Amino acid sequence: MIEWYKKVVFENYANFNGRARRSEYWYFTLMQFLILISFFILGAGIGSIFDNALGGLFVGYLVFALYSLATFLPTLAVVVRRLHDVGKSGWFYFIALIPFIGGIWLLVVICTEGDSGSNDYGSDPKSNIEEINEIGNVELQ
Repeated sequence: MIEWYKKVVFENYANFNGRARRSEYWYFTLMQFLILISFFILGAGIGSIFDNALGGLFVGYLVFALYSLATFLPTLAVVVRRLHDVGKSGWFYFIALIPFIGGIWLLVVICTEGDSGSNDYGSDPKSNIEEINEIGNVELQ
């Protein structure tokens, strides 16, 4: 999971080209959620130390807001690459702005298996066996 997160944030920071597998997107999203929870736990801990729970949660929220600004481009890029994997343009992300059905449609598209073989946005990321084998492997030097 950490390897997928590092791939999105460090290797593909603002890469809007190509395609992203479902696992790349969902592991990144899970890691973002875990980081959010850890910031709020940290804020609650700080709040309990200083006997000000609301202030501590505010600190946790502030730190997460700064983190969100730093990871805004990778988050947007992985969503666009995920849309590319199912053959949609990155501009389809704006469909989420339609009340009620937009977000549901985007969730369905993101959960859909990508196009097999090449499409207009690149080759099938599942066909790159070497990349899959590299995820999680640590080379000893």
